[in-house]
Amino acid sequence: MKTVKVVAAVIKSVNENGDSIIFATQRGYGEFKGGWEFPGGKIEDGETPQEALKREIMEELDTEILVGELIDTIEYDYPTFHLSMDCFWCDIVAGELVLKEAEAAKWLTKDELDTVEWLPADVTLVETIARNCG
Repeated sequence: MKTVKVVAAVIKSVNENGDSIIFATQRGYGEFKGGWEFPGGKIEDGETPQEALKREIMEELDTEILVGELIDTIEYDYPTFHLSMDCFWCDIVAGELVLKEAEAAKWLTKDELDTVEWLPADVTLVETIARNCG
């Protein structure tokens, strides 16, 4: 089975109530269109995961991020490929989170994380984020 190496940004911020919030996007294309995920994409040859993540977020959301600590590496078997996804905490440095590829996006509090239909590989990450999100 083919392995696809990707990176995902768990972009965090604080809302007007002082609650931690996490940015989620709804996939706008492909086999998993309509599913919710953390933004990111494939690692290209010669890139570190952090470089790939900065590039992908600039391409998909027109936003510059600061890539922080690795949260987890998710290993998940889809029917036609194995996904290896490095997931990092990220902060916005500059930009407005413009949706160039996603169908929709939401800022979710810890208590709202289970209100969207996450893609299968992202589900385990959501549990980890809920435990570690202030």
